[in-house]
Amino acid sequence: MNQEHIFIVRCGEVALKGMNKPYFERMLAERIRKLLKRKFERFDVKRHEGLIFVRADQQYDKDAIIKEISKVFGVASISPAVETESNLDAIGEAAVAYMEELIEEKGIKTFKVNAKRADKSFPVKSPEIGRIIGAKILIGCKVLKVDVHDPDCLLFVDVRHDKSYIYQDKIAGFGGLPLGTNGKGMSLLSGGIDSPVATWMMAKRGMLIEAVHFHSYPYTSQRAQEKVEDLAKIVATYCGRFKMHVINLLPIQEQIVEHCPEEETTILVRRFMMRIAEQVARETGCGMLITGENLGQVASQTAEALVVTDASVQMPVMRPLIAMDKVDIMDKAREIGTYETSIQPYEDCCTVFLPKHPATKPKLERILASESKLNAEQLIADAVASRETIDIKPE
Repeated sequence: MNQEHIFIVRCGEVALKGMNKPYFERMLAERIRKLLKRKFERFDVKRHEGLIFVRADQQYDKDAIIKEISKVFGVASISPAVETESNLDAIGEAAVAYMEELIEEKGIKTFKVNAKRADKSFPVKSPEIGRIIGAKILIGCKVLKVDVHDPDCLLFVDVRHDKSYIYQDKIAGFGGLPLGTNGKGMSLLSGGIDSPVATWMMAKRGMLIEAVHFHSYPYTSQRAQEKVEDLAKIVATYCGRFKMHVINLLPIQEQIVEHCPEEETTILVRRFMMRIAEQVARETGCGMLITGENLGQVASQTAEALVVTDASVQMPVMRPLIAMDKVDIMDKAREIGTYETSIQPYEDCCTVFLPKHPATKPKLERILASESKLNAEQLIADAVASRETIDIKPE
């Protein structure tokens, strides 16, 4: 590619992985390749000296490429850059041309050069490189002045062994760890605000995702399920395609309502959901469950209720939102693009047969006594066997 965009991609926590750093960098580069491949044909991704360099044909929109790269977990920042030879004359010439474009596009008047000599064999040290390139810019761009405190443009010069790079912006990514570096989890995904955010947050920590969704058809509509599929597709833009197992919870809910105390309905339903999700998780190679529960938010999420819920499964339960304020969860949902879909007013299985006065401090022995009135194992087996599995692909 003769005409190309160049992007410097920096790793986040990957840089702290010691002897495992090359493995994490390879995984990160591969995730970037996979994501870009969905929308672009002519590009190249290579690791070099602790950085990842992405090159793409100049016909593609630069901002669109940055937007896609920024979705990759493990990316700390991205810089659109200009590449030049590693000698001061070439760097100076490229820096002047770069600043001339900024003068024309943004009308900048002041600048500062921040130089870094990654190649320690380069004969000029970093501070001197900055002074030399700054002087060349002043000569080549008469309208500019140096401002070391609050410049219109902070120009970075990264001098490396084979090539050097000039850039201005460091566009933040989400950080985290590359997908596939931290196991696999089964998310209990609903149509609310919380569970898509919880799923996203665990994926950000490098965890591959599958999901299980419960509905209560015909009390819940087909459109309610489609809403959850829409949410799953948004999440998949970050964590890649995954499977969502859809299960009708209504037969279990009807049995609970018929045979158990009304105030225990919510916690009993929750325990069945967890046990079903655990069985599907074991069948699909997941090592833990993921929920959007938040301490004290609703009756089934009091400290006592969560203890009783956890007692229904042996698999560890990850609750990344457990101590977050609702406002912060909503802000994160807006940031990742799930909020507007989550607030669409379609019914959820958790609102079916909702008791007037749910138990907020359930006792495990009482819950177990109520469950003993049900053929729990058969109900769970039937639910798992009847599941529909949907292949969720990114939007």
